[in-house]
Amino acid sequence: MILNKFYVDGIIETALREDINYCDVTTDYLIPADQQGEGRLMAKADGIVCGTEIAARVFTMLDASTDIEILKTDGETVKYGDDIMRLHGKTAILLKGERTALNLIQHMSGIATAANKYVKIIEGTNASIADTRKTLPGLRPLQKYAVMCGGAKNHRYNLSDAAMLKDNHIDAAGGITAAITKLRTRVGHMTKIEVETRNLDELREALAAGADVIMLDNMSPEIMKEAVAINNGRALLEASGGITDETLRAVAESGVDIISVGALTHSVKAFDISMYIK
Repeated sequence: MILNKFYVDGIIETALREDINYCDVTTDYLIPADQQGEGRLMAKADGIVCGTEIAARVFTMLDASTDIEILKTDGETVKYGDDIMRLHGKTAILLKGERTALNLIQHMSGIATAANKYVKIIEGTNASIADTRKTLPGLRPLQKYAVMCGGAKNHRYNLSDAAMLKDNHIDAAGGITAAITKLRTRVGHMTKIEVETRNLDELREALAAGADVIMLDNMSPEIMKEAVAINNGRALLEASGGITDETLRAVAESGVDIISVGALTHSVKAFDISMYIK
């Protein structure tokens, strides 16, 4: 896992505080503190697993003596019925960590599975799938990590990574050319400028002004093909807006370089994983 441990621990601690608060009235009053148990996380669907070490960390944060065997690593394909990890430790700890661990691994695996599905749909084209900043507050690194585990790529992480001129920026700055010209005098040499365009005339203006990346917003695959011809390799072209499973392949075949999909993080379906304790 490439995520920083202190960041992951912070998310888990927040989640555990939210869920357990000062005690678990069911477990603490029912299960002897020294009772030992075994558990396993099992996939109940086919897909890509992600968040195994994060789920494991939930239990070791609650009790460092919990013994965990991870059977499926992040980015690995799982089938219905596959065991993802096995756990041995205090039964009370397994019960207290169950929901938090599942919430995290189910969400991250859902993202990885969706990203992998999109990557497979456009296989054989020159386009790549990317996420957006449409992430859940506080979970962005986990979500973007899951996108990568599914085989897709990350867009900018936050507003500091690159300059992106969206329609409101452009309107407020007096137009595409004025906005790019002003930005060029202020940003450093490592900062790229992307411009959101709504039609081919705006594309031509963005190209003339020297944009590094041009977003083709809510354009049809047919219009995107025209945009690719006009661009002629001068800037990277990113397709975005209203792209579905049904239109994704046609968008990729238009010749664009990047297809950004907000649904990968803002409305993905959780991957079905269950925990069984004995």
